[in-house]
Amino acid sequence: MRDQKTSLNAICPYFTMFPLNFPLSILNKRVSSHDWVMDPFCGRGTVAFASRILGLSSIAIDSNPVAVAITEGKIVNTSPESIVRAANQILEEVAEPADLPSGEFWNWAFHKDVLRVVCRLREGLLKDCRSKARKALRAILLGALHGPQGTLSQSYLSNQSPRTFSPKPRYAVNFWKVRNMRPVAVDVMNIISSRASRYYETPIPMVSGIALHGDSRDPDLYSKMGLSVSVKWIITSPPYFGIRTYIPDQWLRLWLLGGKPQVDYSTDGQLSHSNTQQFSADLRRVWINVANFAAPNARMVIRMGGINSRKADHRKLIKDSLYESGWTISTIKSAGYASQGKRQAQHLKFTKQGALGEYDIWARRERRCDATMSRPESHIRHD
Repeated sequence: MRDQKTSLNAICPYFTMFPLNFPLSILNKRVSSHDWVMDPFCGRGTVAFASRILGLSSIAIDSNPVAVAITEGKIVNTSPESIVRAANQILEEVAEPADLPSGEFWNWAFHKDVLRVVCRLREGLLKDCRSKARKALRAILLGALHGPQGTLSQSYLSNQSPRTFSPKPRYAVNFWKVRNMRPVAVDVMNIISSRASRYYETPIPMVSGIALHGDSRDPDLYSKMGLSVSVKWIITSPPYFGIRTYIPDQWLRLWLLGGKPQVDYSTDGQLSHSNTQQFSADLRRVWINVANFAAPNARMVIRMGGINSRKADHRKLIKDSLYESGWTISTIKSAGYASQGKRQAQHLKFTKQGALGEYDIWARRERRCDATMSRPESHIRHD
């Protein structure tokens, strides 16, 4: 599904994305206009954006600030003219950047004039990113920061790079040197203007939307929102067991948001991948928190898969995580294979064997949040 109304969903590629039609097909004709939708692992904000298209309010949570910044760019209501004005205002305020990264990678990754402009914009956004236009500008820069060089026109700021995850410095430098690929002196403002028109020209319904940076396992996070609403739908896709490179794979975008100018290998705020038991326990904490925040008749849909490099029964893993969580599984449906779309396991290419099959797990909230999942597995419908 791709038209002018949905183009904003492509503002920044992100490797945990599922198709927009997935949440749209669930929410369409199943919800009323006053219903709230939540995604505790929001990734690039596809569920929040689908909710906005349908005129629904949403709450999006992620431990990765890149994911939250992208999602914020999808729920703000602004215009291309406002975005361009915001960029020009920052360039007027920041004549010279206070922080200009140096080294072999930076010399090869960006033309020196481009890097200087990017650093000026970065500095201005770090000082003030409260307006809707600046949040949209930040999302545009995250999407344009690195990607392939064009033959006729340039739409990315970097030397030849992947679009979805950040280039690894040593590999990237070797790649550029061998091919003698020098960074191009692109027109930063032209790229911003072009992308602002592409993503924000078409009006989209403005609804209440919250994008929250935090650990969805933390019960205090939900109370801090201060919302007196009951969420009716939870649609999400948690990290697949064994995939824990979310932070280092986004290090360059994290730098734009104020992070270090080198790869960050930390795993702060991420689920434990040491074993399936701990992983399920971490997920259970999330499901319990969501159940406490959800309406009594809420529904939850979880897309879950796995990777061949970590041998685990991901259907059992997700069922274990839902035990005594306040949710009862009603249906488990096959979602096909990751090779059929831009999904977690396939895009990260952990193994030549390809990705495992994926499943959509549908669950209902129990009347009491401490209710156990006592329904025998034989009563769960598998499609």
